[in-house]
Amino acid sequence: MMKKYDLTKILLLCLVFGFGASSCSDKLEEREGQLNTGDFDYTDTSNMIQPLIGAYYEFATRGWEEPLLLGVRGDDVNAGGLGDQQPFTDTDLFDYDTNYWMYNSLWNVHYNDIVNLNSAISQILRFKEFADAEEAARADQYIAEIKVLRAYLHLNLARTWEDVFIITSNQPDEELKQGVSSKAQVMQFISDEMDAAIEILPDARPNERTDIEGGVTKYTAYALKALANQEVENYQAVADAAGAIISSGKFSLHPDFYQLFKKPGELSNESLLEIQFSDYGSETGNALYHLYAPFGPQNWTPARENARSGWGFYEPSNKFIKFMIEREEEIRLQTSVLFTDRGIAELEAEGVVIPDFVSNTTPSGDIINDFARGKFSSGKHYLPSIQLTDGRNSYGAGKNFIIIRYAEILLMYAEALTLGASGSAISADEAVNLVRERAGMQPLSGVTHEQVLDEKFAELAMEWGIRYYDMIRHDKFDELSYDGRNFSANDKYLPYPQAQLDALPID
Repeated sequence: MMKKYDLTKILLLCLVFGFGASSCSDKLEEREGQLNTGDFDYTDTSNMIQPLIGAYYEFATRGWEEPLLLGVRGDDVNAGGLGDQQPFTDTDLFDYDTNYWMYNSLWNVHYNDIVNLNSAISQILRFKEFADAEEAARADQYIAEIKVLRAYLHLNLARTWEDVFIITSNQPDEELKQGVSSKAQVMQFISDEMDAAIEILPDARPNERTDIEGGVTKYTAYALKALANQEVENYQAVADAAGAIISSGKFSLHPDFYQLFKKPGELSNESLLEIQFSDYGSETGNALYHLYAPFGPQNWTPARENARSGWGFYEPSNKFIKFMIEREEEIRLQTSVLFTDRGIAELEAEGVVIPDFVSNTTPSGDIINDFARGKFSSGKHYLPSIQLTDGRNSYGAGKNFIIIRYAEILLMYAEALTLGASGSAISADEAVNLVRERAGMQPLSGVTHEQVLDEKFAELAMEWGIRYYDMIRHDKFDELSYDGRNFSANDKYLPYPQAQLDALPID
């Protein structure tokens, strides 16, 4: 019987041992340009799980700047001002600096992780040489899991820079010499890879995995296939992939939208791809965290004392808040936005009628005080202070990071149907109304493409740049030209980082 692994506990061990080559996963550290894999006994196939855990670790350790940079250009988000990251603010205004460190970091971290994921695949293949039939099948599954993680990183790169390298080796010199692939080629690469992975991966939700809890499954691969085909506007393929997820009957929306983004919503039946973090319930000692401080308000009075505030770098836009108020949204607005008194007062000064439920005190009792860099903060990246482990005070400490969830799949499916695709699962109305029902909104009939985009705006704002990618895919430049911004086709993609232009064969 296969042993079940608690991924976050294994990742803790990896932190304790420093991920050396002989540790539980071999963090795949580069030494003199080579990946040190010599300490594995590849004849002992019981250790084949170790490179896979190393791959999950690589994927989990995202830089704090990555989700900020991926999301800041949408009309749902503003960069926090008055800070030491002026080029980040300029990026939000579509004024791009090729020397900005965030651009180079996003590029470098993504590609470094891709190379390390490829090294994990190479290690598993070496184990497979000594495996029996059952172990060989397990090796194939592990490789397929890693390819899903790798696909997501390639997706981010192509959505950010358009034409990028496809890297499938841990020594990619030859691939780099071949130059960049077009965005369409990258998306086809992802789609094809996911087709192969779907045939191998477990037929389960991530939270149903019996070997690695929360690990990717065939439905994660279907989701990546849908996302890749959405980028190239192959909407029938989107409908087919999303429809397979819906038709499986395995996924459902978490009943509490507010708690979905907090501890009670971790690894829910809505999650298709989610990075797990934890302090393992311990007041001290090792922990695996994402740094959520950039998302948080600079000044608050937490319900649980000593909980630290954030940096104020990521602010829901006035446009988004007004949109939600006009729609008479309550559940999703209260979840998505942390309000300050200053922000509320400025909206009132603009003639916005503020609903009674809007307050600078969250439903969990944290008070968001006025702060210099912004008027609002993202509620989706907020963990109530009362949900922090005792003795742990960092903003958002231990909170998981949801990447792909079922609500997005439902809305992608509905969008594809409104653009002419045929559906193999439910109707577009049914898909949209499932999402609206949880939000306490009245059902729609004869849903249109514009209504689906509005629903995605309301449901998915502040999440991984989804809104921005929707707007540029449909050439809705007027939506992105808000609050003094002037967006054009030339602004769709970031320029290549200057450091990469100097070092790599990028045209």
